[in-house]
Amino acid sequence: MREINVNEITEAVSSMCIEVNHVLSEDMKCALDNAFNKEESELGKQILDQLKENLVIAKEEMIPICQDTGMAVIFMEIGQEVHFTGGSLEDAINEGVRKGYVEGYLRKSVVDDPIIRNNTKDNTPAVIHYSVVPGENVKITISPKGFGSENMSRVFMLKPADGIEGVKNAILTAVKDAGPNACPPMVIGVGIGGTFEKCALMAKHALTRKAGVHSDIPYVKELEEEMLDKINALGIGPAGLGGSVTAMAVNVETYPTHIAGLPVGINICCHVNRHIERVI
Repeated sequence: MREINVNEITEAVSSMCIEVNHVLSEDMKCALDNAFNKEESELGKQILDQLKENLVIAKEEMIPICQDTGMAVIFMEIGQEVHFTGGSLEDAINEGVRKGYVEGYLRKSVVDDPIIRNNTKDNTPAVIHYSVVPGENVKITISPKGFGSENMSRVFMLKPADGIEGVKNAILTAVKDAGPNACPPMVIGVGIGGTFEKCALMAKHALTRKAGVHSDIPYVKELEEEMLDKINALGIGPAGLGGSVTAMAVNVETYPTHIAGLPVGINICCHVNRHIERVI
């Protein structure tokens, strides 16, 4: 049994919140470079060039990549041989978010009640997803989610008879409806199967996969490639001003489901698709 003091979790979460909001992950940098090379519209190229310039300024001057520094979404993969000491794990995670957003001067975007809407002034609480896995390590993945793109996400409860064509139509419908509102070029996370909440969670988790890395399941890989081509054929383009690159990646996760259902979740993310992971 390995013991980890929760203070170590707090410090890791704090530094990760600051880093992920200022420095884009390498996979997304490569995705933007590829988008620039593929974009056929001159206006689209100009926009992508500005986005790339913004990334350089953000990193060098420690200015957030985007003014919407998101609601902190955190995936915790906890080894079953780990024992946490020193207090509550969930409190420690939220303290890390509080510390990172306050000391990092990041925008505080969380309200304490969805109707009363008083700002918590420290961007807590985070949305935390736990899973227990073999081993004695803890993997923390943080993906701050801005709501320009989050608001464009959808869940479709399809019939089994809708099949793969119904899934494709659902994805295209969500992207068409999002249009320029999700700050394209986008990354599209898709969850197929499970239940109402499971497909949404898979779609969110799919966004943390590195852009350009495909599913190991052959038909899912084919679906990812086909949907990327079809989405880019829509012509929405960078910033929604037209072009050949509307999305940079489509990441799909699947799970067994009930005989009577075919749930599909689509979680759309903007061009930065911030994500960072660390193993303790």
